[in-house]
Amino acid sequence: MIQKFTVSRDDSIYEAFPDVTLTADGRLLCVFEECTHHGKRDFTRIAITESSDRGRTWSPKRALTEPGKDGFFWNCARASTLSDGRVAIVVDYIGSDKRTKDYHHLLKNFLFISHDHGETWDEPILLPMLGIMPDKLIELPNGRWLISCHVCSDETNFIKTLLHYSDDQGSTWSDPVTVADQDGLHLCELSILPIDDQVLVALHRENSFEGWDAYKTISRDGGLTWGPAIQLPIPACHRPTAGWLKDGRALITCRLMQGGQGWVGWWTQTSLAVLTDKESLLADSRKGAHTRIMPLDYDRSPESDTGYTGWVQFDDGEIYVVNYVLDDAPKAQIRGYSFHPEDIMLPTKERGWVE
Repeated sequence: MIQKFTVSRDDSIYEAFPDVTLTADGRLLCVFEECTHHGKRDFTRIAITESSDRGRTWSPKRALTEPGKDGFFWNCARASTLSDGRVAIVVDYIGSDKRTKDYHHLLKNFLFISHDHGETWDEPILLPMLGIMPDKLIELPNGRWLISCHVCSDETNFIKTLLHYSDDQGSTWSDPVTVADQDGLHLCELSILPIDDQVLVALHRENSFEGWDAYKTISRDGGLTWGPAIQLPIPACHRPTAGWLKDGRALITCRLMQGGQGWVGWWTQTSLAVLTDKESLLADSRKGAHTRIMPLDYDRSPESDTGYTGWVQFDDGEIYVVNYVLDDAPKAQIRGYSFHPEDIMLPTKERGWVE
């Protein structure tokens, strides 16, 4: 049901936190981090690789950045292809492991732009957002750009998410807009899913390590204001990555982080693919939403570490996901997965998901 492919495996380095975009010339471009280890960032660099055969084979990786220096480390890169064909990569560059409100000046984010489908890249642009774990650059149907991340909240001392928007393709950016900031919840690692120009849904990881659901917040004014946090029935959800499928359903890939004792080797064994729909995303309660959850991969390594994903869909419906996983490697590798929507749920005319 799910075909698996090696995107990149280099047993000398830890390869992790990938994302993927489908370029305007039909290739896949995968971006990921090279580091010493998930929990040790004395060496970091962002790398990219390309595929011209729908992810069956991949080019040798090449560096997008120089290694981190002066105490800063590269973290998680997100990729998107804009309507004019440019490829955009957003990546955070962190100068402190503490990552708290007292270290805003050490939380940098950069935008890399390519005009030739990822072959060459402009000089990186420093973005205004002060936080970590950015979402990909989102381009709304009306041309507005959104960038977003998370940081410790001055008001609640919990984690909050925020965004900036630009109506001139990044020449200027708005002041930060709070997407979610709720006392008692560590809401982070958001993925923004536009319904249209005005209605947006932001999906969040809850970071209390209790195995709680994903949370969502909803904007009905193009991202200017956001409603309260509402649970979405994706249990133990970490790092959701959301998008629309061609049949009108939404796909969310994520990590299953069940909570309990431990960290690497105990919590991060399973990645998920989740189907839902517009009505569920806009529902005002957990009970008003439904999801269909499929295991994507299981990490057999006793030091398992997995679950940061990106995905695209081809015109014929095939879905291609990238993920990092140890499994049979001594260090983390980047793996690709191919499947179709009917592998998660058989299409039915009664649900309106096929013609």
